[in-house]
Amino acid sequence: MKKIANLLFVSVLGGVLTLGSYKLFFDEESQEFQAKDQTTQNSFLPVTNTNHVYGTNADFTEAAEKTVHAVVHVKNVAVFKGPRNIWEYYQYGNNGGRALQGAGSGVIITPDGYIVTNNHVIEGASEIEVTLNNNQTYKAEVIGSDPISDIALIKVDAEDLEYIPFGNSDNVKLGEWVLAVGNPFNLKSTVTAGIISAKARDLNANDSSPQSFIQTDAAINPGNSGGALVNINGELIGINTAITSPSGSYIGYAFAVPSNNARKIVEDIMEFGDVQQGILGIRGGSITPAAIQELELSESQGVYVSDVTPGSGAANAGIRERDIIKKIDNININKFSDLTGYINSKRPGDEVKVKIVRDGDEKELNVKLTKLETYSIIPIGLEVANATKEELKALQAPNGVRINRTLAENLPAGELVGGIISEINNQKVNSIRDVREVIQERRTSEPIVITFYDLNGEKQRMAWR
Repeated sequence: MKKIANLLFVSVLGGVLTLGSYKLFFDEESQEFQAKDQTTQNSFLPVTNTNHVYGTNADFTEAAEKTVHAVVHVKNVAVFKGPRNIWEYYQYGNNGGRALQGAGSGVIITPDGYIVTNNHVIEGASEIEVTLNNNQTYKAEVIGSDPISDIALIKVDAEDLEYIPFGNSDNVKLGEWVLAVGNPFNLKSTVTAGIISAKARDLNANDSSPQSFIQTDAAINPGNSGGALVNINGELIGINTAITSPSGSYIGYAFAVPSNNARKIVEDIMEFGDVQQGILGIRGGSITPAAIQELELSESQGVYVSDVTPGSGAANAGIRERDIIKKIDNININKFSDLTGYINSKRPGDEVKVKIVRDGDEKELNVKLTKLETYSIIPIGLEVANATKEELKALQAPNGVRINRTLAENLPAGELVGGIISEINNQKVNSIRDVREVIQERRTSEPIVITFYDLNGEKQRMAWR
């Protein structure tokens, strides 16, 4: 759990959650903005976009009736052949058994059984059980997940289920009434009401993994992870993910992944098998009072561009260092999480209009988002790329990323390039997104240990200190 403003700390609902945020541009490492998608015209999930603000006389009953049967209880079960510790030995003997790893909520998003939940709810599960509000229980399979956003997609074999259509989270307004639907404390589906307290909320300014949450004061408690945040129309506008609390229970601060971001991730998993990641192609961060004074900036809000990636969409469009991004499409950019919250709902290849301020003059540029193809692990001098199934099979590697090239002259490129890195610091990596997360989460003083399969398919370990 991490402290927020030295007063509150993040309490994870139903499991372990790494919460991402923005990084100030004058910190030690800058952040390259990445894209996740939500393009309405390409959507193949049930979507509505009618959500709007209601007054205090809003009736919650219709929205509750529409959604309560589409929120399920998700049980994460581990199956083991023998006792893993003394307690399991006393309980199961030498025969092994089944142990509950955790539980949370999920949201049915299609009538044929696709369900969105949090990655930390289903992580490490041998079996997943889903119980509907009518007590029917199903076995579920994991279709895919994205640990960085903490979104997972699972499916049950069922038909004609009640589901919640996606709303447009860009349309939500501060003060708008919302309902949180979930399974707190292993109860049946429970509905609580509140308002939108904030948008594009970041939870930890020192974390280098950006995230942008909807904040609400609807009561959310353990077991609500993966549940639905809906508007008065009964449309899904967020996936409940975390609270801040010294006790682990609700005290008025709750956070949800915006529905546009969750829908993009789910559609990517369904269509491509993984998250399609793109970049705007800049590094930088939020403008702060210290930055205004240090860099003599004329703007008090926005995202300051400290570096532009050569060949990126930003570079091709003419964005330069020291530009200040003020608006993307119709979204005002006051801080870094405003930018990531919107860009994270887009796909590589999408075009966005970026309004910048340069030397006091406003300019509007069309930027085509590009795909993040490789990632450079600077501390160890290696560049990695996503590995194909054929590349993994060729070296008998169960998972991993391909070593694309060496960045340091003292490394034996002939022996390394083409090899597969399967673990970094004992954490499995399946994509360059995973690599980025592990590297950015580590302390700079920590060594880096990689487990990799060489060109002969032999498993080896290397350490950098």
